[in-house]
Amino acid sequence: MTRDAAKAADRAIEPLPDSLVADPLSFFFAEHYRHRQLCHAIDQLAAATFFDAAAVSEVVDFLRYEAPVHIIDEEEDLFPLLRRRCQPEDDLERILGLLSAEHKADGVLGRQVRQHLEACLEAREAPGGQMDRRRDLSQFAAQERRHLALENAIVLPIARLRLSQEDLKALSRRLAARRGRVLCEDDR
Repeated sequence: MTRDAAKAADRAIEPLPDSLVADPLSFFFAEHYRHRQLCHAIDQLAAATFFDAAAVSEVVDFLRYEAPVHIIDEEEDLFPLLRRRCQPEDDLERILGLLSAEHKADGVLGRQVRQHLEACLEAREAPGGQMDRRRDLSQFAAQERRHLALENAIVLPIARLRLSQEDLKALSRRLAARRGRVLCEDDR
């Protein structure tokens, strides 16, 4: 096993292959799976009675760098595209409005969770050692799971139905650009 493979095997949240942005709806589904892994890692930290710097750091980094990019992917690209393509019978506007409101709430609670975990890193103490930390971590994970379930059960299936090939190509290019990549024709 290579050093990079061993390092990846120790991670609670799997990295996504760069090539997956060429299939944007599968990319979102896989990204949602990573967020579920985040929730599991957070639940483990909330119950932790011992300090694990690597586990805490992984969650802090995900909340700081990756979660905000995912929200931008949805709010600036996927949701507006769906609003343009959906039919009235899809009744998606209410769901997208709810999800956008949840993104804002997730941002607030996510920052609070991150601050709790950063304090744990600084003090080198287990996140499960304080009741308010455990509560906030558990609440964030539960809220995030509900949010992901709604997106996977309603938003992504409607996107699969309504978005054209051109829409998907444009979405791929936007996702790739946000990650510092340029898609070649072979990637699409």
